[in-house]
Amino acid sequence: MSAFNGEPPQRETDALARLLPLIGSSSISTASLLGITGVLAPILEETVFRGFFMVSLTKWVPTPLAVVISGAVFALAHLTPGQFPQLFVLGTALGFSYAQTRNLLTPITIHALWNSGVILLLTFLQVIFSSYIYLSSLLCEVI
Repeated sequence: MSAFNGEPPQRETDALARLLPLIGSSSISTASLLGITGVLAPILEETVFRGFFMVSLTKWVPTPLAVVISGAVFALAHLTPGQFPQLFVLGTALGFSYAQTRNLLTPITIHALWNSGVILLLTFLQVIFSSYIYLSSLLCEVI
C-alpha cells in the first residue's frame, strides 16, 4: 500500500517473526496458536482457495493451470513477498492434491500438518534457544 501512496516501501515484517513472542510463552498461547494456524486457517483457506477459487477457475482453464493460478493467489494472499516461493509451492501441491482426490479434506489435512509442524518446530527451537541462553548465563556466573 505504501507504494501506491507514494511513500517509500517499509521493510517487510515476516509473519512468523511477529508470532515468535507468542510461541512458547505459555501453554495457552501455544495451544491457541496451534488451534488457529493448525485447524481454523487450513479449513478456511482450503475452502476458499481450493474449494471455491480453483474449482471456479476449472470452468475456464485446464485444471493444471487452475492449480498454478490458485497456488499463486494463495501465496500472494499471505502478503509476505519473501515467502512467496515456498507458499507458491505449498499452494500448488495443495491444489494438485485436491485435483487428484476431489476431497477437500486432503489439502486441509496437508495444510494443517504443515502449519502445525512449523509452529511446533518454532516452539522446540524457542525452548532450545532459551535453555542455551540460561545455561550460558549460569556458565558465565561460574567463570
